Amino acid sequence: MEIVKYPHPLLSKKAREIPEITKEILKLVPAMVKIMDEHEGIGLAGPQVGRQERMIIVKDGENNLVFFNPKILKHGKEQGTEEEGCLSLPGLFVKVRRPLEVEVVAQDAKGQVLHIEAEGLAARIFQHEIDHLQGKLIINRISPFLRLKLRKQLKEIAKTSSHGHKAAASQPSA
Repeated sequence: MEIVKYPHPLLSKKAREIPEITKEILKLVPAMVKIMDEHEGIGLAGPQVGRQERMIIVKDGENNLVFFNPKILKHGKEQGTEEEGCLSLPGLFVKVRRPLEVEVVAQDAKGQVLHIEAEGLAARIFQHEIDHLQGKLIINRISPFLRLKLRKQLKEIAKTSSHGHKAAASQPSA
């Protein structure tokens, strides 16, 4: 299992609901956590490791929390802009405006429904990872002008993607 990098088509597709959390699905979790930790990430979504299932991992201090079929139910009104990185876009950091609070519904490993109220960094991680499940990257959340300015850097990332050639250096990101 490895990080799927931009412009891999899997990153722009919506992930599928997981109808049942099976042993096979649960076996993916340790490998995903290992990859996220090796790349100093703070979040990871199924599509980033080549899986089209709706599953994410969110780092909470020393703990890695796993959520299946997460959905944002409600966004807070107040927004903030912070720099974000992404393991699928190594070396790229852009300022992204997002709500500071979110309410999320998801399932745990046993299939129990969880209601999570997240704020600050946790809210940002949930939104970033759930974006991946919707086929969106941080570059889809910036202005066309800024994306144009990043064209050269995006081309460089594309050259080093899993479609080919040399491995890209990883930065701490989600």
